[in-house]
Amino acid sequence: MTNTIRMMASASAFTMLLAAVPAQAQDGPTAPEADSADSEIVVTGIRGALRQSIEAKRDSDVIADVISAEDIGKFPDKNVAEALQRVPGIVVNREFGEGERVSLRGTAPNLTKTLVNGHAIATADWFILDQLDSTRSFNYLTLPAEIVGRIEVYKSPQADVEEGGVGGTINVHTRNPLDLDPFSLSASAQLVYADRADAVDPQLSGMVSWKNAAETFGILIGGIYQKRQTRRDGIEVLGYSTPGGAAGTNGVPTLIGSPLFTQERERYGANIGLQFRPSDAIEINVTGLYSRFNADNFNQNYLAWPDRALGDGGALTDATVVDDTVVAGTVTSLPGSRAVVYDAIAREAYAETMAGDFDLTWHSGDNSFLHVKAGWTRANGDTVNEYFLETAAPGSFSYDLRGRAPQVSFTSPDPTSPAGMLIDFARLPTVQSDDEEKYAYLDYQHGVEWGPVQALKFGVKYTDHDRGSLWMSTDGGAFLPLACGAAPCTAADFVGGTTPDDFLDNIAQPDTLTDYWTVDRAALESIFRAQPAANRTRYVVPGSTFQVNEKTYGGYAMAKLGGQGWDANVGVRVIRTEQTASGNILGGPAPTNESPFGDYTPLTVKSAYTDVLPSVNLRVNVTDDLVARFAAGRTVARANFAQIAPGINLNGTTLTATGGNPDLQPFRANQYDMSIEWYPDRETIVALALYYKDIISYVVNGSTTEVFPGQFLPGTQPASCTPTGETGLYDCPYVVNRPVNGPGGTNKGIELQVSRPIWGGFGILANYTYSNAKADNGDPIPGNSKHALNLTGFYEDDLLSARLSYNYRSKFFINIDRAASLNQAATESLDASFSVQLTDNIALTADAINLTNEKIVQYSGTTTRPRAIYDNGRQFYVGARLRF
Repeated sequence: MTNTIRMMASASAFTMLLAAVPAQAQDGPTAPEADSADSEIVVTGIRGALRQSIEAKRDSDVIADVISAEDIGKFPDKNVAEALQRVPGIVVNREFGEGERVSLRGTAPNLTKTLVNGHAIATADWFILDQLDSTRSFNYLTLPAEIVGRIEVYKSPQADVEEGGVGGTINVHTRNPLDLDPFSLSASAQLVYADRADAVDPQLSGMVSWKNAAETFGILIGGIYQKRQTRRDGIEVLGYSTPGGAAGTNGVPTLIGSPLFTQERERYGANIGLQFRPSDAIEINVTGLYSRFNADNFNQNYLAWPDRALGDGGALTDATVVDDTVVAGTVTSLPGSRAVVYDAIAREAYAETMAGDFDLTWHSGDNSFLHVKAGWTRANGDTVNEYFLETAAPGSFSYDLRGRAPQVSFTSPDPTSPAGMLIDFARLPTVQSDDEEKYAYLDYQHGVEWGPVQALKFGVKYTDHDRGSLWMSTDGGAFLPLACGAAPCTAADFVGGTTPDDFLDNIAQPDTLTDYWTVDRAALESIFRAQPAANRTRYVVPGSTFQVNEKTYGGYAMAKLGGQGWDANVGVRVIRTEQTASGNILGGPAPTNESPFGDYTPLTVKSAYTDVLPSVNLRVNVTDDLVARFAAGRTVARANFAQIAPGINLNGTTLTATGGNPDLQPFRANQYDMSIEWYPDRETIVALALYYKDIISYVVNGSTTEVFPGQFLPGTQPASCTPTGETGLYDCPYVVNRPVNGPGGTNKGIELQVSRPIWGGFGILANYTYSNAKADNGDPIPGNSKHALNLTGFYEDDLLSARLSYNYRSKFFINIDRAASLNQAATESLDASFSVQLTDNIALTADAINLTNEKIVQYSGTTTRPRAIYDNGRQFYVGARLRF
């Protein structure tokens, strides 16, 4: 559908819902009693929770959305990011078939702060490029939905809420045993079928909770195990360049490939909660969380290499140029040059998260309490081994980037055979990414009766955060030639067959490369491990190894006010941030450390800054059915850890590099929010929210050309590199992207939300978000989709429960990649869930993800320059849920 059709459909849906509001809601399943949620706008999705949600929303005095545990269990969602995409203003990206991070109100994922039980949680990544990026955005793959009790999404700042989110703050609560029945037991078991991988795997989860008769002590233990085999078919164009020149400028595609990505995902975790309530005055919670995500993966790609062939003097004929891009032509390399390349990359990877927390609340009187929280959290995201083999050859091919998908037709060599392919590159790196934080908070609230002032609240905080990345790799030159017994290896020693028969069936055009020889992963790993120990010696990769320590000291003061038909809070938060960043600078006049990847000098830089963050929130009951809210405040979000670490990470294939900047200041914004909510009956809400963020300064990428040493086998170095006089070492011009504090901008938007039962057991939840984000200098804003639409229709009675959920987000800018813009076209997804309640305790369940088999489509600035098309396929789940 076109955007116009989508927006017309969205407007029509909301018009029909508004017209239907006065109708009397039909009785359905009994709604549970409302929880206390004085600072929450609750968003629920099943009929039984609507009344609870609306009552909490009407009483709230802070702009926030909430998903309950019941919602998460009934949505067809397998992690918290997938559940959060149903909230107004939140979008996700399923680049590997499952949402991993969230974007809130038109901001990039790293501008959203994630807390667990009120404190920051360490984050880890499984993919090697994300490990090197060391982003602050939480990876929700390590947090399964089953262990969560409630999720709060704070959209306006409040003095007593942790700073760090310009987009907003998400607070994930695990369940508490004293809130449940004296004995509770629940479990679920499912089988999942992934249609691209054509594999069936198990999913298990369970929770048991007990509390004593006096309700003074309770214990809860939960656990999950999930396994899923995935396959992603793709077509990629890895950048554009002037042949033999700097990447990112006008010209031909750098590399055109057909990647086959496979992965076995295994996720298991547990949480424990101990709750003590010896009296009405004292409550103690001790919680622990552990989650591990095993993520071994194998990526293979057969690529045409026009940039290299032409840069080495090859010929381009029958060229077609559109918008300064050679979108079609025939490329023929010179003998001894390179025109094709085949990569096989097998990774052993995982991400692990753990946390322990102590929480004490002492109620000293009416509306007065003392709250103490302390804890520790740690995460590791490691690529234990990356077995990287690259073969290449001269050749000839024709390509065409026009149409639905890029097409490449090879004259030579034959893609289905390794004949003529020479082993150009082999390495065995490892990446260790560690994240750890120790923290302590103290809050005190004192109730008063000073006219409209009802309470004064004060707090202090301290955090000590360490984030590090260690990248070690074999020296590519020393790792060659690979030995297979007494003879050097050839490409034929690694062959494992060809691509699957249905590879790219849902993407390919007639001349798209769908059939090529592949590597046997077991043979690849066995041959690498059989090399002499000296050849497998790993060295520090200086540009990608760093350590950052970040300490924060701060506090806040806040007044709670109220009167007839209104309440508010006014406060200020003051935070001091001290950073010590250590990294490595390649080269220099007198480098102190030797490395095959370039001699380097260690460097440590200290910096500090203070932020004063005022905030105000106001709720007014305009009438019995109409509530208005207003909020204003200042927010801050710190730059990614890799961005503030000194150092350079070089890509010798494309002669591009990324570097850090230890002098970076954080993102800062002044923001204003307003909402109006109409409650015509107990089970209906119609809401409109407006927001405006005045971004004082964005962190943006700045590009410069810098010369760094590079190591290549003789004859394989790029033409722009010049010999240094040392064998195999060349000085090469790299286009370096470094983060800088750029100009500011604005982010303004509208959120529309409707939730109501319609007739019988039928109901609907719908929300639409318009977000217009602009930088003062005209740069695109990462993560911002102008339009986002969520529609969920449901039916529920005593026997059946069913949902159909549709999500849409319009095109958006991802970031600068390979010295050029990386954008993604509009994405959509249709998901479903269904259950049959066989008895009071047993239900049969079925879920489906991406029913319409939508693709991920990416491009570089303009659709004339495609970057990627990915097909992750569908997933289907069947199983049973037990509750006692």
